[in-house]
Amino acid sequence: MIVTRFAPSPTGLLHLGHAYSALAGWKAAREAGGKFLLRIEDIDRARCREEFTDAILEDLAWLGLDWDGDVRRQSQHLEDYRAPLDRLNASGMIYPCFCTRSAIKAEIEAAIAAPHGAASFESPGPLYPGTCRNLSAAERNARQAAGQVFALRLDVAKAAEAAGELFWEEEGRGRIEVDAASQGDVVLARKDTPSSYHLAVTVDDVLQGVTLVTRGEDLFASTHIHRLLQALLGYPAPRYRHHQLLTDASGRRFAKRDNALTLRALREAGKSPEEVRAMAGFRQGPGPLAQSSTT
Repeated sequence: MIVTRFAPSPTGLLHLGHAYSALAGWKAAREAGGKFLLRIEDIDRARCREEFTDAILEDLAWLGLDWDGDVRRQSQHLEDYRAPLDRLNASGMIYPCFCTRSAIKAEIEAAIAAPHGAASFESPGPLYPGTCRNLSAAERNARQAAGQVFALRLDVAKAAEAAGELFWEEEGRGRIEVDAASQGDVVLARKDTPSSYHLAVTVDDVLQGVTLVTRGEDLFASTHIHRLLQALLGYPAPRYRHHQLLTDASGRRFAKRDNALTLRALREAGKSPEEVRAMAGFRQGPGPLAQSSTT
C-alpha cells in the first residue's frame, strides 16, 4: 500500500507551489487507495510559528485535501531523534563542529579563490570544507569542556565507506546511484535541538511507514544523504517521486515571499478551491496533471 506525505515547515503561509506539492502527494495516495499523511516540520524553533501551523491546516482543508491519522509535529517528538543520533555517534560516524557560519563562509571563499578551488564546491552549492573533521579527541573534549557551541556533522566519507554502494528507486527515472559525498559533511544536530532536517525526515518517514516520498525536485540532492542515513540506521528505503517545481510565466519558482500567490491571498481575492487547484495544475477528480506553470 502506498503511504506518502506532505511535510511543510511553518515558516510562512502556503503558496501555490505548496498546493502543487500537497496535491501531488494526495493524488498519488488517493488514486492508489493508500494513505496520505500530514507532517509539520517545525524543528527550527527560531523560524517556525504556531500561527503558520494553524494556517497550513486551514488552507489545506479549504483546498479540499484530507489526510489520514493525526498530524505529526516534529517539535512534539524530539526524543524520537536522540536514539538514532546516539547510534551514529557510537559508530563513529559523526563529529562535533565548532565552526561558526562566518568562519565556514570565509574558508569556502578562500578555497574557491585558490587555484582549482572552485571544483570542490560544485552544485548544490559550497560544501563544508571539513575544518573540524580531523580534530583530535583531546581537542574536541577540551573545546566541549570550555563550553564552545558546536553542531554534530556526519562524516560522509566514513559513512559511505561503511554503507557501501547504495541507490534509490526514482519513479520515472529508475535506479539512482547514491553519491553522498556530493553533499558534504551535513549537520545532523545542533546544541538546541537533537536533529536537523536530514535526520528528522529520515526518522519520521520510517516511523510513519512512508513507502513513497513525494516532494519537489529541489530536494532531489538531499536524497543522497537520506538514503545513506537509512542504510546506516538499518531502515527500509522508500521509493521517491521528485516532482517538477511550479513556476510563474517567467520560469521563476514560487517562494514564500510571493505573497500575492499564497493560498490565503488567493482566497481573499475571491478564488475558489477549484480555481486554485486548476492554477496548480490539477482538475477535480482523477486525471493527469496539467502544465506545472501558471500565469
